[in-house]
Amino acid sequence: MEKRNLTCIGCPMGCAIEVEMNGEEVVSVTGNTCKKGAEYAAKEVKDPTRIVTSTVRVKDGSMPVVSVKTAKDIPKGKIFACVGALRDVCVEAPVKIGDVVLENVAGTGVNVIATANVNAEA
Repeated sequence: MEKRNLTCIGCPMGCAIEVEMNGEEVVSVTGNTCKKGAEYAAKEVKDPTRIVTSTVRVKDGSMPVVSVKTAKDIPKGKIFACVGALRDVCVEAPVKIGDVVLENVAGTGVNVIATANVNAEA
């Protein structure tokens, strides 16, 4: 049986969690103090995902870049493809929070959205 040690990010406690696995099957999760910990650990060892945050360039904006993030988590293995796809993105001002700046990033089915407002140059 394989054992994996994780630090939980499900809540602010940061519990040290041990996951015991038999192949791909989670046999036990210990060390968590809440239900979120057990759910996080089981998902993390089988199918790790992350929210990706970055910036993209803004054309004719009051600021040169706008902060963005994936609308939901994407597979961990797609992070570098996501960041690479954002490298060449340039949006035109004005930009509003929630605007889609890139659809279906890296073939994940997840959109990248703006997380700040940028006005057009005055």
